[in-house]
Amino acid sequence: MQLSRELDLIARCCRWNFPGEDRSLTLSGDLDWQRVVRLARFHRVQGLVWRALSDSGGCPEEAAEALSGDSARIAAANLVAAAECRRLLAQFTAAQVKLLFVKGLTLAALVYGSATSKSAVDIDILIRPEELTRAADLLRELGYRPIAPPGAGDVALRRWHRRRKESAWTRPGSSIAVDLHTGLADNPRLIAGIDADSASRSVDIGNGIALPTLAPDALFAYLAVHGASSAWFRLKWISDFAALVSPLEPAELARLYRRSQELDAGRAPGQALLLSDTLFDTLDRVPELRAELRRDGTIHRLHRAALGQLAGRAEPVEPTSTPLGTRTIHWTQFLLQPGIRFKWSELRRQARLLLP
Repeated sequence: MQLSRELDLIARCCRWNFPGEDRSLTLSGDLDWQRVVRLARFHRVQGLVWRALSDSGGCPEEAAEALSGDSARIAAANLVAAAECRRLLAQFTAAQVKLLFVKGLTLAALVYGSATSKSAVDIDILIRPEELTRAADLLRELGYRPIAPPGAGDVALRRWHRRRKESAWTRPGSSIAVDLHTGLADNPRLIAGIDADSASRSVDIGNGIALPTLAPDALFAYLAVHGASSAWFRLKWISDFAALVSPLEPAELARLYRRSQELDAGRAPGQALLLSDTLFDTLDRVPELRAELRRDGTIHRLHRAALGQLAGRAEPVEPTSTPLGTRTIHWTQFLLQPGIRFKWSELRRQARLLLP
């Protein structure tokens, strides 16, 4: 599947931000710049796109104004989020409740060298399942209230988390939202061993704020499973994954893939590597791994499905906005691990979500 000129430019702008990448960027004269802006906004990569275009020049004034404005708002929102992360960390640390920050600002700082350019919708924190009630109390003390499930007490919250990996919290009068995770995968058979007690590292996100997040092995496996859970319909997710692996030595990239299999990430890392290779040439230095993944018919099928989600529409839409729009997401989730037991567990999981 060939990318449109506009999506190809956006992917090249994302790649411009990867560590050690060539910072040259050639612009075509026949681009639909309004579409460039629309696609950048849908894929939530306006900050990365503007960072590349502002350095390279050649962006028309109207598109430049739109993207620079978006980029400034993303940077301002991330500064607010960084201060809130520091407040959350202090609150949970004082109460001796273990937490890790996943995705968001820590990932931006790790893969792009800055926490200001990457768009983040919410703050994702991972806790121990047995500390759910205490963590909920701490969020309430900070002014947060649950919105998914709405207005839930402790019993309803525990019931919710038995079926789902996270609950959503907001604070009245604030744009900040928190996703409180007791797990990292929709299906508990995936990356079951990655939790709040997994190996971690501290990441400096700027302004003297350091946050704990997953160590490299777990982060690689988690990002692959996270993207696969939505069939990679947004470029932001695969850009983050590719930026993480792009500076790695071939032996280290191959090791991370093997390790992800030990961590029960299933076929998601193979899908992620093939997709990032299609968009960003990730596997150029490890052709043996590329050939191995391409020989796996199911991984190749998952890769094609994800590429179709990402680039198959001239104007992408949110999957939930159209009838049967999530069908690709749902059927690909059944293929993320081999075996009938996984498929049966996935069928039960998806069926339970339909129950009140």
